[in-house]
Amino acid sequence: MRDKKVQWHSGFVAAMNLELMGSRDGLIFEKEYNLNTKPLEIDLLIIRKDETTRIENEIGHIFRGHNILEYKSPEDHLNIDSFYKAQAYAALYKSYGESVDAIKADDITVTLVREARPEGLLRYFEENGCQVQKGGKGIYYIKGAVLFETQLIVSGELDKKSHIWLGALSGKMKKADLTELLENIRMLKGKTDRELADSVLEVSIGANKEIVEDLIGDESMCQALMELLEPQIQKREKELEQVLLKKGMKEGMKEGMKKGIQGMVAALRDFGHADAEIKTAIMDHYSLTQEEAESYLKTLPQKMMGSGSTE
Repeated sequence: MRDKKVQWHSGFVAAMNLELMGSRDGLIFEKEYNLNTKPLEIDLLIIRKDETTRIENEIGHIFRGHNILEYKSPEDHLNIDSFYKAQAYAALYKSYGESVDAIKADDITVTLVREARPEGLLRYFEENGCQVQKGGKGIYYIKGAVLFETQLIVSGELDKKSHIWLGALSGKMKKADLTELLENIRMLKGKTDRELADSVLEVSIGANKEIVEDLIGDESMCQALMELLEPQIQKREKELEQVLLKKGMKEGMKEGMKKGIQGMVAALRDFGHADAEIKTAIMDHYSLTQEEAESYLKTLPQKMMGSGSTE
């Protein structure tokens, strides 16, 4: 149930932006990139603008010109079918180039990301002769049986200090982890980085509510948390205001229509029209059902009904 409420994928896109912030000027991030129809959707496509763009972050060491990233939330499975689906997405992406072989196969990489180590998938690779090479803590390169350069990122095994943003996409954070995340967010200066960090923080808070409650009990950390959450709180307050405003406008229109119908009924009665005629008139004019029209005729106040009587 928790997984449905936490916006893991939006947090992942924000986290990858922050992980690669040192090279971001040379990269294009395309989230939820549509290959064709809605179901064929890549979680994140990162396009390197030119070959001179260097990526220092170890997650991007295998990156080429076109890099397809598929993310699995903590409660999603990453199995052999997920692996082949990502390969198929990459193949489709290649085939949709502007001309034949416009996107070279050796210019495409695939990255699979999940917090926990996918033991079943790794066992499949071992049993079927695929080589799995360690590329660093939490980074595995898959060799053989792949169409494109492919790596598996186990975010729960990454170095926490080096990968604070991906590490924050977890429901197993400790108080110290969340405290460090808050400190890292406070050090960010740019508006874009702060907005991305807000998305990551929102996921962390949603997935680690017990830890957040502990932090709220700590006066100094509560102050820091509220400062960081203030933009989100203001945004939600504005959204709520808009909802209430729209609701008020709808209610006002409804009340105005009600008074208009009552006035029309009273006027037609004053001119001697029978209720059967009036019912037809208000049904046509206000697009009412027969039951709605009859209810107006029954509930019209007596004083309005008699307002046009002669002495």
